[in-house]
Amino acid sequence: MPVGPMQLVIILVIALIVLGPKRLPEAGKSLGNSMREFKNSLTSMHSKDDEPEDVKRINA
Repeated sequence: MPVGPMQLVIILVIALIVLGPKRLPEAGKSLGNSMREFKNSLTSMHSKDDEPEDVKRINA
């Protein structure tokens, strides 16, 4: 279900009304940081699953 340009404009206007112009950049920055941290944790979990069993036992 792709989001069109009109839906993005509506979402941004609602976010601007709810958060205000001063807190909106802070909210965007924190959202970006949390998404980056989530992606990094998924990547690290995936790389740990690729290790052989004996290496997992040594690291534990």
